[in-house]
Amino acid sequence: MAIIISKNGKNAVRVDKSTFEKEDYLQKYIYENPESIPLYDIKEDIKLLILAREFPTNSGPIDAIGIDKDGEIYIVETKLYKNPDKRTVIAQVLDYGAALWKHSGDFSEFSSILDSSVQKTFKVLLNQKLQEYFGLSNEELGKLLDSVKNNLNDGVLHFVILMDSLDDRLKDLILYVNQNSEFDIYAVELEYYKHDTYEIIIPKIYGAEVKKGLPKTRSAGRLWNWDLFKQRLQEFGAEEVRVAEQVIDWSGKNGIEIEWSNSQRGGFFLCYYPDGKKGFYPFGVTGDAMVSWNVPHAGNKSPVPFDKLEKRAEILKRLKSIKGAAIDLGNVDGFNGMKLPLRELASESARTAFFSVCLWIKEALEAK
Repeated sequence: MAIIISKNGKNAVRVDKSTFEKEDYLQKYIYENPESIPLYDIKEDIKLLILAREFPTNSGPIDAIGIDKDGEIYIVETKLYKNPDKRTVIAQVLDYGAALWKHSGDFSEFSSILDSSVQKTFKVLLNQKLQEYFGLSNEELGKLLDSVKNNLNDGVLHFVILMDSLDDRLKDLILYVNQNSEFDIYAVELEYYKHDTYEIIIPKIYGAEVKKGLPKTRSAGRLWNWDLFKQRLQEFGAEEVRVAEQVIDWSGKNGIEIEWSNSQRGGFFLCYYPDGKKGFYPFGVTGDAMVSWNVPHAGNKSPVPFDKLEKRAEILKRLKSIKGAAIDLGNVDGFNGMKLPLRELASESARTAFFSVCLWIKEALEAK
């Protein structure tokens, strides 16, 4: 394909498509011109900020990581068409996503790496760059960071693959994955033209054709409810649905509030408000049919007495009596501190043991 360039309708020049000679140049171009990724075809008025290049993970460095004003996370990978098997890039970006999600319990480390990259590139702190770029108040900045943290913990990630040319097999694979999964993979084909000192990029995005009906991210602002969540749990079985309903009913009868999430997986949290203001959310029931350990969200900022690590550890110790609960006392402030399949609470004895721990937490908060 070629394009025609002219000035005031005269001196037309034909410019043939060029190629990116090196992936590093393509990475640098995207890093400095994130608006060249046509994410506006997915979400109107989006403004993407690339925060880091070569972000380190156990699966290798991610080409670039960016976020938008809603705290949604974008993993960007660049590949040139001349690379042998383009389809392997799908496995690569998923591997990166798993590596990020696995270590999501330490958000401070994640944000610290981003902060170092921002300081190196923009000569300002991460928080300052976020406020300046998105025009945020201090309160809005806090909400943005909370959203990033929650999305990272829930594995709500957007994968964006940038290539100078896409083949049909890769397009078909992306559409198939998006149709049959709950995360998003987008491929962007970048047609590149060069004329004198000018560079012309024509971006085309693939994968946005698939529209999914269920809520996807916290930033969408759509809360889950029992009808939606019941539909999700039915994929696991009637027992999971029954147990989740029992947890909700018991909590209501014992003065423990239920708050619905708007995360990708869906679910609800058991919420304690000892002073009417500062909440404590030790457990959640999530759309993967698990009882989740949410204490790491607050850590040392938890309300008294759970602002002390040893007291948070005591919650896990008490949960060890529940058959089927995998407890890691060395990971109190990590999201893998507890793994408890919802199905295990189908047993009346296990359910009673779990509820007794919930009541003990309430008593400890009220007795501070």
